[in-house]
This record gives sequence, structure tokens and C-alpha cells, in this order.
Amino acid sequence: MKKLTIAFVIIDVLVLFCFILFYGPYKEFRNVLVNTAMITKSHQYIAYTFYSEETINKIMDLNTFIPVDEDIDLDDIVIDTSEKSSYDNEYEEAILKRDPGNKEYKYLQVKVGKYNAHLVAIYHPDQVQLITSKSFNTGSGQETVLNMCKRYGGLVCINGGGFSDPDGWGSDIPLGYVIKDGKVIWSPVNGKENIIGITDENKLMLVNATGDEAVEMGLRDGLQFGPFLIVNGESIKYNSSVGGYDRAARVAIAQRKDGVILFLATEGTHGSGPTMKEVVDTLELYGAYNAANLDGGTSSQMVIEGKLVNNPKNVFGQSVAGGRRVVTGFALIPKN
Repeated sequence: MKKLTIAFVIIDVLVLFCFILFYGPYKEFRNVLVNTAMITKSHQYIAYTFYSEETINKIMDLNTFIPVDEDIDLDDIVIDTSEKSSYDNEYEEAILKRDPGNKEYKYLQVKVGKYNAHLVAIYHPDQVQLITSKSFNTGSGQETVLNMCKRYGGLVCINGGGFSDPDGWGSDIPLGYVIKDGKVIWSPVNGKENIIGITDENKLMLVNATGDEAVEMGLRDGLQFGPFLIVNGESIKYNSSVGGYDRAARVAIAQRKDGVILFLATEGTHGSGPTMKEVVDTLELYGAYNAANLDGGTSSQMVIEGKLVNNPKNVFGQSVAGGRRVVTGFALIPKN
């Protein structure tokens, strides 16, 4: 009888603990649980098990954002990535002061919020290209960024756009437009969408358009994703202090007014990582004038000279050896 009483006490304590955890004052835990479940799609039932649809919608609304309401002006970008004799601040010096013997790029270990991150400044925007997996929609067309980077001969590579993920295991079907060498090579949609890419003039274009329209505007290489984080120096605004999309590992591409391209990849997992606002704040420190969000979470990958420098993790916080297989990315590919 005594053992049974102890067992009931333990159960009561556990029930009380769970009640306080899920319904008490721990809003961050609740927000992480709901956002992680809803983002991963195949695990949305977890959120609905504990919370009403109204509560879930309120939590998700915290992560909505107000997009920058103006067209990009690429005339503001005047490409001059040469090293300077003096610098306005420590962040400009960190970007523009070359490492000895490396005129192609500079790698910086930085913090985004409290999370470790990897920032690369690329001095030759004409050498930034879209990279893709070997094939789309064949059942086995995905590749890790590490493999794509090696195949393309890239010095620095990051993952790019999203892909269909109906069961949580991914696929080789890109979500949205993919544009390579001035041609739309994947087009599952017909309408205007957010497209991120590099123009014939080697400028980062952020445009809401069809794939064909983007090509007509001079887009050389690009893909559909978003949101746009900074346009003409104006940053995205959020409906709460949370900072948009809650917390996760992040990847972004940006360009300074002097033409230097920035690749950023942070550490983290679903529910544990920088907010979008923290990403924007960091990019602004390093002079980003235009910037866009790329696919994050488990897909987050940065490769430098044949080495995966970040630690991609799945939704359970487990490391993904070699990185997740994806379908697109951006790369610094030196010209022969």
C-alpha cells in the first residue's frame, strides 16, 4: 500500500509539473513547442494536443512580419570592394581588411544574439553563383552542400531555397522558381513570388516577380525564398519583440553598398537559435544594404574549402553528419 501511495504521489507531481510547464508562466517554452511543431508540419498534432487552435494562432501571429514596402534600387550598389587605408568602424575593418594571402574572401566567427555564427565576406560578387543538386524530381536528386560545393569547385558555399517536405524527410523537388545562367530551370508556379539572386551586373536582386520577369530584369542566378530582410538599407519590421519566425538556425545572403557579398550561417536548431531580428541586427552591423533569408533549420549549412564549418542539427537536436541533403545553394566559385 505504501508503494502504491508513493507511485500516486509521483504521478501527481509529474502531472502538476507538466501542467505548470505547458500552461503556466513559461511562455518561451510554450512558444518554442508550438512553433517547432507547426513549422515541422508532420508534428503539428503535438501543438493541437495541448493547445486550442485559437491559442496556436495567437502564438504563430507573434512571428509575423511587415515586409519592406519598396522596390530595390540597384543603382545604390556601386561595386568597389578594394581594401581601404582607413575604416569607419571595427565592423567595416573586419569585413574589408584582407587576411594575408587570401584576396577571394574573409571568414569571421561572430555572434548572432547569443549563438555562434559564421560570416563570410566575398570580394568578387561576379564569382557568386547558384549551385543545384544533380537533378530535380527524380527521387534521389538531393545533395548535401558539401557535395555540391565540391562538384562545382566552390571555395565557400551555403544552402539556398526550400524543397517539398510532405513527410518530414525532404525531397528533391524545389519550392518555387530556380534560375540558372539567365534561364528558368524550375518553375512549379506561374505567379509573382519573392526571388533572391545575382544579376548580370553582379548585384543582389530581391524582387517580387515571376521567374521570366526576373530574368528580363537581368537576374543571372536566383531562387524563390524569403522573406527579404533588408531592402535599400531599410529593415523588415515585426509584429512583436520576438523577432519573427521564433528561434532557429539561420542562413542569409546580403550585399553591402560597396558590392561585397555576405554569406551568414548560424548555429541552432528548431526552437533554439537566433531570431530573424537578431540576424538583421548582425547583418546591419557589418554593413548589409540588401539582405534576404534563406532556408534554415536542419538545412542550414556553410562549407569553406571542403569543410562543413557549422553543425547542422535536426528537430531533435541531433547533429546531421555531413549536413542535410538539399536542392539549391549559393557559392563563391573562382574563375579559372
